Amino acid sequence: MKPALGLGTPIGMSNRLKNHCDTHALAACVALTLVIVVVLGASVEAQTLTTLYSFTGGSDGGYPDAGVVVDKAGNLYGTTPYGGSSYNGVVFQVSPSGAETILYDFGFADGANPYTPVIRDYTGNLYGTTWDGGASGQGTVYMIDTTGTHTVLHNFAGGTTDGCGPEGSLVMDKYGSLYGTTWNCGARNYGTVFKLGKNGAYGLLHSFSGRDGAYPDASLILDTLGNVYGVTSGGGSASAGVVYKLTKRGIEVLHAFSGAIDGCSPSGTPAMDKAGNLYGTTSGNGCSSNGTVWRVSQKGVETILHSFAGGTADGCNPYGGVVGDSKGNAYGNTSSCGAYNSGTLWELSGPTLSLLHSFAGSDGFFPSGDLRRDSNGVLYGTTRNGGTNDVGTVWSYVP
Repeated sequence: MKPALGLGTPIGMSNRLKNHCDTHALAACVALTLVIVVVLGASVEAQTLTTLYSFTGGSDGGYPDAGVVVDKAGNLYGTTPYGGSSYNGVVFQVSPSGAETILYDFGFADGANPYTPVIRDYTGNLYGTTWDGGASGQGTVYMIDTTGTHTVLHNFAGGTTDGCGPEGSLVMDKYGSLYGTTWNCGARNYGTVFKLGKNGAYGLLHSFSGRDGAYPDASLILDTLGNVYGVTSGGGSASAGVVYKLTKRGIEVLHAFSGAIDGCSPSGTPAMDKAGNLYGTTSGNGCSSNGTVWRVSQKGVETILHSFAGGTADGCNPYGGVVGDSKGNAYGNTSSCGAYNSGTLWELSGPTLSLLHSFAGSDGFFPSGDLRRDSNGVLYGTTRNGGTNDVGTVWSYVP
C-alpha cells in the first residue's frame, strides 16, 4: 500500500513528489564545471490559460497527479488516484467543451490509485498502471478498449522477482509491447523496469541496485533502436538520482546527480532531441535549491539550462518533465512559486526562461504532471489541487 502522507504534504502527493534531496541552501554557484544559464526572461502571460474542468472529488475523481493525452478531435484522457464510487480513482475523458466522462471506475480488485497517465494506441485503446490493487494488492497494468471494457494485463506480485507500485506511465514500441517501471520491489527493493509483450508475456528487464539508480517514478522513452531511457529519483553515486539508458547489454548510467548545483531527484518524463540529447528537470537543489532544467548527452555530459530561483518571478520545484517543439524550445511546469506561489507554466527559449502563466489557485494549484503538446502547439496539463473545489483541474494553454 502507498505510505501514509506526512504533515505538510500537499493532498494527493505521490512518492514521485517526495524527493531524496538534501535541501540545504546553496548560497551561490561558484567554480562551475558546467555552463549554467540563469537568465530569466520577463513574464509573457499575454495568452490565456483555460480551465477545461474542475474536479469535485466525488464520483468524477480528484487530485489528478499525472498529465493527459489528447486525440485528434481534441478529447483529453487521464487518471485521478482518488475519487470514484469506491475512492480508488478513475480514468476520465474531457471533451474540448469541458464535459467529463468517466471511462472506468476502479474498485481495488481490478486496480486502485492510478498515479500515472494513460497512453493511447492508434485504434483508441488506453493503457495504464495502478499503484495499488489487483490480485496481490501490488498494482496492475491495465487496458481499456474503445467499448469501455477493462482488462488487467498484469498483476504485480512484489518480492524479488517482480515489481510493485508502478508510478511512471507506460510507453509502447512499434510491435505493441509495453514498457514501464515500478517504484519498489525487485531484487533489492529499489524498483524495476519491465516489459509486457503484445502476447501478454511479462519480463523483468532490470532491478535497480541503488548504485545504478533507485525508485524510478518517471515515464520512459524509447529511441529508434529500441533502447530505453529514464530517470530515477534516488540512487546513484550521491543518492541524488540518475539518468540511465537500458539496452540489451544492460544498464548504463549516463549521469548521476551530485545533489548540489546540478540538482537532485530528477522527475518527470525526459525528452530527446534529434541528436539524442536528453532533457529533463530535477525537483530540488541547483543554485537556489529550487530545482533545475538539464540536458545530458549520449556521452553523459550534463549541462544545466536553468536553475530555478523561486519567488514571484520564477518557478520552483518542477516535478513534471520537459516537452519540446520543432524550434528547439522547451516547456514545463513547476509545482510552486510564481506570482501566487501556486506553480507556473514556463518556456525555455535558448538561454531565456519565461513564465507563460502563474497559477492563482482558482485556475489550479500544484501542477506536477507532464505536459502534452498537440500538433498545433497547444499545451495541456493538470493541477493536483486548486480549481473550483480545490481538488484539481484539467487545463489548456494556447501560445
